[in-house]
Amino acid sequence: MEKGKYIVIEGPIGVGKTSLVNLLAKRFSAKKILEAADENPFLPQFYDDTKRYAFQTQLFFLLSRFRQQQDLAQQDLFQQFIVADYLFDRDRIFAYLNLDDNELALYEQIYGLLKTRITVPDVVIYLQASTDVLVERIARRNRAYEKHLSRQYLEELNQAYNYFFFHYSATPLLVINTNVIDFVQNPGDLDDLANQILHAKRGTEYYTPVRSVKKK
Repeated sequence: MEKGKYIVIEGPIGVGKTSLVNLLAKRFSAKKILEAADENPFLPQFYDDTKRYAFQTQLFFLLSRFRQQQDLAQQDLFQQFIVADYLFDRDRIFAYLNLDDNELALYEQIYGLLKTRITVPDVVIYLQASTDVLVERIARRNRAYEKHLSRQYLEELNQAYNYFFFHYSATPLLVINTNVIDFVQNPGDLDDLANQILHAKRGTEYYTPVRSVKKK
């Protein structure tokens, strides 16, 4: 196993980011960086009253992610294999979706100061899924504070993610549609993806599961 690779898994709520990070960390004997969403004290209120608690929720996430990224910057990335379940840039996806114009102007000032001090990953993996699939997976994991998430909000978030990654070019990008694959239950899906990650090149690539190819 090669050393010194920093991989980021991204995608909308419920798509399976953390599950894939756990699998890849075990596969590559890698260090995990997981977003501490449950530590955000404003998150339950945000889901109950989005407009009122959006700015507090967003700012907490921004600063929490920044602290994690600063810890990452202190490590020897040439010697460690690291897998994270968020991209720092993703914070702006939620900001533009949830904040009003005045809040967004203040947010952008803070974000701009922090962004220049963030480590750039070697590869980003974008997990896609239809909104129906996201709704099903969120219901299955049954987190209390997510029960008030509306389908409309998830649809808007899904569209925002697709827009963001359609224009993304900062790192090699591997796009995966997860509607019909299961990394947890089907080892072949994980084996093929792990190989794709290790050989990711510049630009954007689209992952086709081995068993999907065999069905054609």
